[in-house]
Amino acid sequence: MLVLAMLLSYLLGAIPVGYLLTKALKGVDIRRFGSGNVGATNVFRVVHPLAAVAVLILDIIKGIIPVTLFADWVLQLGSNFDPVLLRLILAVFAVSGHNWTIFLKFQGGKGIATSTGALLGLSLKIPALGLILGLCMGVWLLVLLTTGFVSLSSIIAACALPLLMIVFSQPLKLTIFAAALCLFAVYRHKSNIGKLLRGEEKKIFSAKNQS
Repeated sequence: MLVLAMLLSYLLGAIPVGYLLTKALKGVDIRRFGSGNVGATNVFRVVHPLAAVAVLILDIIKGIIPVTLFADWVLQLGSNFDPVLLRLILAVFAVSGHNWTIFLKFQGGKGIATSTGALLGLSLKIPALGLILGLCMGVWLLVLLTTGFVSLSSIIAACALPLLMIVFSQPLKLTIFAAALCLFAVYRHKSNIGKLLRGEEKKIFSAKNQS
């Protein structure tokens, strides 16, 4: 059941919502436009802000379901697995599915929305994470309002996550999980980091069809 739950978490995370929605609305492959990413930010630039909101919500849900419904299902079947560790493992598989989706030759999104969903789901079971997630979202918003760069906001918020786990004395397994999400986010934003360093990164409210 654990293996099946991991597979289902990966496959759910791997559903390329941005790609599918763009295909349905405009009949185009979003990977050929803007930044080439299938996430909400590129959908915002290429399609429409409302479409981006839809992608954002659905990508968040992809992170919530594995750590709640799938994990509860495994636990209800009588598994002796550590409940928290089980939820963390399924979260990693969901985010990995989003980042490296089998449906698009393992070229997926950046994982921020799905990671946020996983943390939201976890906070329902581990209340202390609600405060940490709220602080990370505050960091993300502050950096975005200050700089206008979604990528920079996401990177800094991701880096804040494991630091906040340490500050609030969370268990080692949660801190390691947070560090893994941070590494995922930084790695998936490597092209954005290069653009930021070269001064080529576009702000969220720059010309809509640019990367």
